[in-house]
Amino acid sequence: MVEAFAVASGKGGTGKTTSTLALGMALAETYDVTVIDADTGMANLLFHAGLDDADVTLHDLLIEDRDVAVEDAVYDRFGMSVVPCGTSLAAFEEADPERLRDVVAELATDTDVLLLDSPAALGSKSAVLPIVLADRIVVVLQPTVPSLSDGLKVQEYAHSYGTETAGVVFNRVRPDEDVERIADHASRYFGGPLLASIPESDEVRAARRAGKPLLAHAPDDPAADAFYEAAAKLDVRDGDGDDIADRFQSAVIPDRI
Repeated sequence: MVEAFAVASGKGGTGKTTSTLALGMALAETYDVTVIDADTGMANLLFHAGLDDADVTLHDLLIEDRDVAVEDAVYDRFGMSVVPCGTSLAAFEEADPERLRDVVAELATDTDVLLLDSPAALGSKSAVLPIVLADRIVVVLQPTVPSLSDGLKVQEYAHSYGTETAGVVFNRVRPDEDVERIADHASRYFGGPLLASIPESDEVRAARRAGKPLLAHAPDDPAADAFYEAAAKLDVRDGDGDDIADRFQSAVIPDRI
């Protein structure tokens, strides 16, 4: 079985990478999970996962003349398989985003859950491809109307290519914010359930400084508990790895942004 989720937001600063790794660690207690940093222009997952010294990254797989195998960019971390992306601007400019199809297709044959940490904006092929390739998106929002608006743009784009919505995560929620009112608005417009409301936590920043996902750094923190709740509500569908790999390889690159 395998299902591919793109973790998306429509705006930076929502805690998308933190959410991707937290969901990955929680799901890894039940499934084989592969996390891919598909944000090839503004990658930072490697810092969250203690992989800032990784020799081979997704960039190497997306540059045609680099002789590396997909498995060379896969690292075992915190119970997951993690494919980090580099931070070099030169490598980003050399990378061919269309090669992501083959990379994800190969990874899909040997995992249960693929989590694609997606770029925040929809301004290029490299930004929209993870959303187009995924089966469903998990939308990470802050509990504000502008954040809802940004997330809806991502959902609209995803749905136009047949990618469904798995659910919504409200992240970095402060005690003084009216989550119920915003959640009511979200339930009208977003597909999928509200997976969880994740409280603002100083441990998130401490985890990044330590080079660990939140659930590894502070597993008893209230934010970690909420991510476990979100993962428990995320129903993983039973897809055939070979069929999904074929779909990835034959996916049509978006001709509009």
